[in-house]
Amino acid sequence: MFDLVIIGGGPAGISSAIYGASRGLKTLVLEKKMIGGLIGSVSTVTHYSGIIEEETGESFAKRLKAQAESAGVAIIMEQVVDVELEGRVKKIHTEQNTYEAKAVIIANGTIKRMLGIPGETEFEGRGIGLNATRDAEKYRGKEIFVVGGADGAIKEALYLSQFASKLTIIHFEDQLGAIQEFQEKIKQSNNISVMLHTRLVAVEGNDCVDTLKIQDEHTKDVKVIKAKGCGVFIYAGSTPDTELYDFLDKKEGYLVTNEKMETKIQGVYAVGDICVKQVRQVATAVADGAIAGVNAANYSKNWK
Repeated sequence: MFDLVIIGGGPAGISSAIYGASRGLKTLVLEKKMIGGLIGSVSTVTHYSGIIEEETGESFAKRLKAQAESAGVAIIMEQVVDVELEGRVKKIHTEQNTYEAKAVIIANGTIKRMLGIPGETEFEGRGIGLNATRDAEKYRGKEIFVVGGADGAIKEALYLSQFASKLTIIHFEDQLGAIQEFQEKIKQSNNISVMLHTRLVAVEGNDCVDTLKIQDEHTKDVKVIKAKGCGVFIYAGSTPDTELYDFLDKKEGYLVTNEKMETKIQGVYAVGDICVKQVRQVATAVADGAIAGVNAANYSKNWK
């Protein structure tokens, strides 16, 4: 029996764990893939107060893990497959074990959205579906394409442009959705071009991607681009990982919480990008975790 079990080891989950452990709770984090979540795979961490110089997603994730462990948080790498949260004792089932808790904090985060286009699955890891930090060096001196126009996509495009002979941003809207800082850097780059109101509709090739089909959103005309051995990095947004929580209130797939980060079930909280909220950033995820951790500690200490 744990005082507190947290499902998900991203910034929100680790923040929850640290605050819970600091208040004397026997605390467990269950993470299916890697501590840090999606932030661990980004090239750089920006706009978060107090980051170290040249902070990468990987370095940030390592420091999250070290801080949690030093606080006495138990971390187990197992995938949660089912939950029973409506009873007094909460039960969390992984592929290997079952854990019991007085309180639970849901911090699953989001899942990267796929484009669902021809060739996307077939060329996974062979030109498409790539990780900028891990795969950029493989495409040094080659053409690189980045799909997406929000902050995350443009930040990764700026990083990848250091490796590319030419980098093209493909975005379906009429203008980029990134903040001004990133847009100014795009304008200052000498090897980045932007294709607006266009959509990637297919990739083709033999051993690797060498052909992209791009559709104009206005005219619906399809343009074929030949770029043998190119890299295609997709940042098409994400969807909340809420499949296990159909018994909780949701809005557009996101979990509904109150100001204490409580769901409608007593002793069950939700934090980070999985929640209904205006801003989804590391800073707001950590804040959610602090609020939930403090309130979960109060709940757990009064648990009977």
